[in-house]
Amino acid sequence: MRVERERNSNTVMPPAAAAAAGGRRIGYINAQTASLQQHQIRGSSVVTWFLQRPHSIPLVLAVFLFLAWLSLRLQRVAYAPPHSFQTDIRANLARFDASEVAKDNRGWIFDPIALARASGISGGAVSCASLHVGEIRPGKIRANHRHHDSNETFLIWGAATKFRMENNDEDDGYAEVILGRDEIAVAASPVHKAHALVNIDSIRSIFFIGCQDNVVSYNASSTDFNVWKDL
Repeated sequence: MRVERERNSNTVMPPAAAAAAGGRRIGYINAQTASLQQHQIRGSSVVTWFLQRPHSIPLVLAVFLFLAWLSLRLQRVAYAPPHSFQTDIRANLARFDASEVAKDNRGWIFDPIALARASGISGGAVSCASLHVGEIRPGKIRANHRHHDSNETFLIWGAATKFRMENNDEDDGYAEVILGRDEIAVAASPVHKAHALVNIDSIRSIFFIGCQDNVVSYNASSTDFNVWKDL
């Protein structure tokens, strides 16, 4: 009986039978493919039908709002680069998130001179004998000069900003920091120290207040202009 089973297992299938079996397999595969295509078409039809219904509008709007929120979050991350506390100190600057200095749900308000002192920023104005409020549009520069007759304190906000402060202890002769879009900074520029603000934002404007403790005279003897040529 063992010999008989071995013979049966080694029996070659006739060509007609093999062809029939192969045809059944091909037919089965074709049936599976057709069924999958029908499911895909049916699913696409359901999505199309849903999007044509009025009650789909809130969901579509919610998806678009989520994508817009996600885009803004990614932009915020892109314009809030990592920074070093020691680098900020060398630039004589302190930075804050808006929520850190907000008094209530109306937003933030403070005395920049008092905040600079409380943050350990020295060499700034002790009073505001001269005051400037300004805007710096994307790609533009302000300051890039040094005063010989006054100390100055800055309040900076509104856009991604490059702030440079003359510092003879640094290899390049200056310290430089990048502020994020949503950061607020106070900085002090002592007399005889150059400073510059550069708007590196593609959309927003920088807004700033400059407070000097002496009346500033923008003449060749009291102010050096275009200190840095690489800005």
